[in-house]
Amino acid sequence: QVQLVESGGGLVQAGGSLRLSCAASGRTFSSSKMGWFRQAPGKEREFVSAISRSGSSTYYTNSVKGRFTISRDNAKNTVYLQMNSLKPDDTAVYYCAADTRGTIVTATSHALYNYWGQGTQVTVSS
Repeated sequence: QVQLVESGGGLVQAGGSLRLSCAASGRTFSSSKMGWFRQAPGKEREFVSAISRSGSSTYYTNSVKGRFTISRDNAKNTVYLQMNSLKPDDTAVYYCAADTRGTIVTATSHALYNYWGQGTQVTVSS
């Protein structure tokens, strides 16, 4: 079993940066594909980014390419999401998720991820 705890959210002005962290407990972190999702009020949860077990492969939704960077430190059981050039449209609750069964980072369905954190709020003001 994997427990995930996100941190690093907050209020930032447009153009600013935030770094989200997701600390994982359990022995399966290094063998899990990790992903970030977000959900804005009144909208469905959407895929943001994923990283392979080793960290060698990453994938991003088009709207964040060039602005967000996902990374992981398997020694610290932590995955990060560096968010730069933030826009008001990035405002959402951001969730960290683990897929302990799959390996393909381009498989973006939230149904594939079997463990989820509680979420952290990111608010970008204009």
